[in-house]
Amino acid sequence: MLFTPFFDFTYHSLLKPVLFMMDPEVVHEGFTKVGEGLERTPWLVAPFFRYSHPSLKKTVLGIEFDNPVGLSAGFDYDGHMAAVMHSVGFGFNTVGTVTARVYAGNAAPRLARLPKSHSLLVNKGFKSEGARAVRARLDKKNLSHSTIGLSVGSSNVPEVNTVTKAIADYVTTFKLFAKRKYVKYFELNISCPNTAVTGTFYAPENFARLCKAVSALKLFPPIFVKMPSEISFVDSDALVSTALKYNIRGFIFSNLVKDRNNPAFDRGEIEKVVGLRGNFSGRPVYANSNKLIAHTRKKFGKKIAIIGVGGVFTTADVRAKFAAGADLVQLITGMIFEGPQLIGKINKSLAGDAS
Repeated sequence: MLFTPFFDFTYHSLLKPVLFMMDPEVVHEGFTKVGEGLERTPWLVAPFFRYSHPSLKKTVLGIEFDNPVGLSAGFDYDGHMAAVMHSVGFGFNTVGTVTARVYAGNAAPRLARLPKSHSLLVNKGFKSEGARAVRARLDKKNLSHSTIGLSVGSSNVPEVNTVTKAIADYVTTFKLFAKRKYVKYFELNISCPNTAVTGTFYAPENFARLCKAVSALKLFPPIFVKMPSEISFVDSDALVSTALKYNIRGFIFSNLVKDRNNPAFDRGEIEKVVGLRGNFSGRPVYANSNKLIAHTRKKFGKKIAIIGVGGVFTTADVRAKFAAGADLVQLITGMIFEGPQLIGKINKSLAGDAS
């Protein structure tokens, strides 16, 4: 990991000001193309961004992670950058959310930045090229050095309009990837606030049906449930208890927030996006995430594994999630606001904690 101060200066003083004047989806598409191109030359990336140290290794639900900082679902949703993220410095990276059917995404605009709030407005709605196309792409990549997860959601299309159809849709994607050895873990996304059907799985009876169907597949990789953020402890506990009945022991706290009165927002920025649909990542997720992590760890103890996500911009944010009870962390928004060198900086600091 070389020249971090240089990359910090270059990103914050030169690159970020230009990028943040451009449409965020255009920027994302550009970085996707660049990232996929760099997969052929990882030796050009890893020396500058990746930090490795034996103390960073963690084993969670039988998976060995090179370090505890992962890329959350929602950035590489079609797997174009699945191989390069290891070189960028992530200990694991999630592809998706992937759905069985193709969906072009909700109506634009689907992304907006709230710099003062350290947040992104997101309204992609499970934009996906479809599970078969993603599988074909991943099959061709060299993923031997990567710890890849796959986030699975229900297709956000009019035809999938009942709980029964949504469950069958989830199962289709799980089956397509069930025997792919490069998939080290699955994420079961029941909490995307930008789709119609997923919210119905907050009801324990519907969630139990989904867990039963997924459990019947006898998947080898462990499953992490992507949990909602704006949920009571009682309702969250009901979902965790239901999952445990079907031997699903991993949980991710938490997904995007809807509440525009969240105190983390800059009020001027919220007023500017009042006419835009979507929900929010980054700092507004931070407090709810940490509270849910701490409560769930206290209630369920070592029976479960927890990934903390939401508002990770610094090593202090990572430490706070670990202190609350998380085993691992994920981020996206922090990388967009702070630059790709953030992952190596966090891991270097964490290794210093262990020395």
